[in-house]
Amino acid sequence: MTEQPSFTVLPDLLDEVEIPKNGTLSRVVFNADGLRVVLFAFDTGEQLTDQPAVVQVIKGRLEMTLGDEKVKIDPGSWVHMDAHLVHALVALEPSIVILTLQRST
Repeated sequence: MTEQPSFTVLPDLLDEVEIPKNGTLSRVVFNADGLRVVLFAFDTGEQLTDQPAVVQVIKGRLEMTLGDEKVKIDPGSWVHMDAHLVHALVALEPSIVILTLQRST
């Protein structure tokens, strides 16, 4: 018997997490076939550093350090970082981002 392809639908990512007071919250929203997608919620001033990833901003404003550059990212922004790029992310206001990680095969 052949297994049918499957799919996952999350109709509203903002319903999946709440922005915590004075902290960071993470929730895995997908984890299969070597792909892991994590939703992060940050209060102002909270940060995430040094992981290879793709970051997508859903809500809020953040500043990212990518190597020697600093960039501001807003809702709709998409950023890919190579595995060995030194990087950091700081929330400028309460924010929600999607972090997508690909495991090595």
